[in-house]
Amino acid sequence: MKALVCFRIIYLHLVFALLIFFPLVLRAQDPGKPSEESKMVLVQTKDGNEYLGTITSEDEIKITIRTQNLGDITIFRSDIVRISGMDTGRMVNGEFWFSNPQATRYYWLPNGYGLKKGESYYQNVWIFFNQVSTGITDNFSIGAGMVPLFLFAGSQTPVWITPKVSIPVVKDKFNLGAGALAGTVIGTDEGGFGMLYGLSTFGSRDKNLTIGLGWAFAGGSIANAPTVSVAGMIRTGPRGYFLTENYFISAGGETIGLMSAGGRRIIKRISLDYGLFLPIAPGLETIIAVPWLGITLPFGKN
Repeated sequence: MKALVCFRIIYLHLVFALLIFFPLVLRAQDPGKPSEESKMVLVQTKDGNEYLGTITSEDEIKITIRTQNLGDITIFRSDIVRISGMDTGRMVNGEFWFSNPQATRYYWLPNGYGLKKGESYYQNVWIFFNQVSTGITDNFSIGAGMVPLFLFAGSQTPVWITPKVSIPVVKDKFNLGAGALAGTVIGTDEGGFGMLYGLSTFGSRDKNLTIGLGWAFAGGSIANAPTVSVAGMIRTGPRGYFLTENYFISAGGETIGLMSAGGRRIIKRISLDYGLFLPIAPGLETIIAVPWLGITLPFGKN
């Protein structure tokens, strides 16, 4: 009876998530593809300003761009941090939206999209969690991470690797992904730990829903039942995203849920993730919301 009740809970949560996210994903349209704006550039300066326009003249010392609101502006190259072409984003209602700099995962859960060859990022959560990932090809990436507890009185230190394969089925609409997290704890004789997973992602890099199954393993044994995951991402503006990441874990004849909601803010090229995780379990009388705070710094090709 308990197993049936747990199954119904998982099923209802999945249906609820699908009813919310699928209409949003299916109605999603590209709000703007560059046409005559394709020759436009975005100039970022050291003082934090950004200027969108077309280059009318340039030399080794300065460039002049023609903007829509400010007219012609001359900027010294020594004051420029970056000049980005329209291939790094798109125009939406007169604003420049950069391409999603962290489109391959939510808070922690990956999705069906993959890093492109040469793209890399460093992720840090609450100082302790550290991971670096890089794209080996457009369809295969690998990451490595650690929690450096050795910095605190020589404690045992978890380390892991995360290979992942991404398979685009319908471009910008449906992607499959599969991978693993395989780790060990330095300073102990216990066996390794990790998870094997597969997932399906519906939607674009800016607005999508991912449903996944994962089998955890530790000490030479693997879980009898998979962990079900449901996650979603919706872009809310040029630099903002709504995120949700949820897990349903079967253990000891019961199902435990871990729900979350929050957002992502793009500050220059750095992604700031924030939110709350809420555990749900049978007999849990006290509601405990665990905050999430992390940053992601892209580097390399992107």
